[in-house]
Amino acid sequence: MKLLLSLRYPLVVALAAGLVWALCQALGLGSAAAYGVVIAALVVRPDFKAWPKPLFVALPLVVTVGLALGTFLKPLVDAPIAWEFAVVSALAQLLGQVLPDRLAILRNLLPILAILPLLASNSTWLAAWQQLLAVIVGLGVGVGLQACFRLPLDLGAVASSPASGSPAGAPAAVAPPEPQRSLGARFKDLFFWRKLVFSVLALAIGQGVGAVNPKYVYFGVVILLNDSIGATLGKVRDRMVGVSLGVLMPWLIFNTFGVSSVSLGLVMGGTVALLMALGFQPHLRTALISSGVTFAGYQALTDWYIPTRWLDYLMGCGLALLVCVLFSPSSALQQFRQLAARQGRLEGELLRLLPSAREEALWLGQQREFEALVGSLR
Repeated sequence: MKLLLSLRYPLVVALAAGLVWALCQALGLGSAAAYGVVIAALVVRPDFKAWPKPLFVALPLVVTVGLALGTFLKPLVDAPIAWEFAVVSALAQLLGQVLPDRLAILRNLLPILAILPLLASNSTWLAAWQQLLAVIVGLGVGVGLQACFRLPLDLGAVASSPASGSPAGAPAAVAPPEPQRSLGARFKDLFFWRKLVFSVLALAIGQGVGAVNPKYVYFGVVILLNDSIGATLGKVRDRMVGVSLGVLMPWLIFNTFGVSSVSLGLVMGGTVALLMALGFQPHLRTALISSGVTFAGYQALTDWYIPTRWLDYLMGCGLALLVCVLFSPSSALQQFRQLAARQGRLEGELLRLLPSAREEALWLGQQREFEALVGSLR
C-alpha cells in the first residue's frame, strides 16, 4: 500500500503531462504545448492538497499580462536584443512590484514571460493567445487529475516534510507569513531596485562573457537574486541541482523514442520518480521545469544543449551571487544570530530567517555551530 501511494504522484504527473501534450496537439496548440505541460506538472502537488481558489484567476491573469507586454513592445522597441530585454524586463518588474506581497510568488513570472516573445521568431498575438490557452489547459488538467486521485487521507494529512537542508529528525518549522507591505513600501525596497538594475544588465553581461545562450544568465539573476546571501545561495543550489537532474530523463528518453504523449509522460513522471528516489524532493519543481521546457524547441537533445545550458545557468548563478555579496550585502546568518541573542526563542522573525540562515551556514562550513544555536532556542 505504501509503495502504491509513493507511485501515485509520479503517475499523476506523467498522466497530466501526456494528456496536456495530446490535447494541445489536437487543439492546434502544438507550438505552445510546453507551457501547458510545465503548468500541468507543477500544479500537481506531492501532498495532493487543493490549491487556493485565487490561483485560478491570478495565474492566467499574470500570464496574459506578461505575454501581452512582450508581444506589444517587441515591434515598438526596434533595437538590439540587449536593449529590448532591458526595456521589457524593467517594465515587467515594475508591474510585478504592484502585486501585493501575498502574490509575491507570481512576481518572478512576469519578467520571465514578458521576454519570451522577444526570443521567438513568431511572436504574434495569435502565438500569445495559443500560449495562454495552453496554460489554461495545463492548469485545468493538472488540477482535475489531482482531484481525481486525491484520497480521503489527503484531506486530513498535515504536511510534515522538513525544510530543505534541515537535519534528519529535526522537527519542521513553519515560518510565519510575510508582513503585508503597502505599495509605497514595496517600491522603497532597496533589494527590488538592486535586482531590477542588474537584471536589466544581465543579458548584455552574458553576451560580454561569451555565454552561448545569454538568456540563461538573465534568468539566473531574475529567478535567483534575493534579498539575503543565504536566500540567494539556497536558490542557486536548487537551480543547479534541478537543472542538472531535470535534463537526464529528456536526454535518455527523447533521444531514444522522440517526442510524443507517451514519451513526454515518461520523462515528467520519470523525473519525479528519480528525484524522490534520490531524496531531492525540495528540488522537484525546478527539475520539472527543466524537463518540461526541454522539448519546446529542441526535440531530441543535441550534444551541445546540456553542457552549454548548464554552463550558462552557472554564469547566471555566479552573477547573482556576486551582486548579492558586493552590492548592499545582507547576511541572513548574521541577522539570525543577532536576533537569537535578543529573542531567545525560535519563533516569529527567527523562523522566517531559519532556512536562509541554515543555507548560509552550510556553505560557510558552520552548520554544526548553527544547529547547536538552533537547538538552544527550542
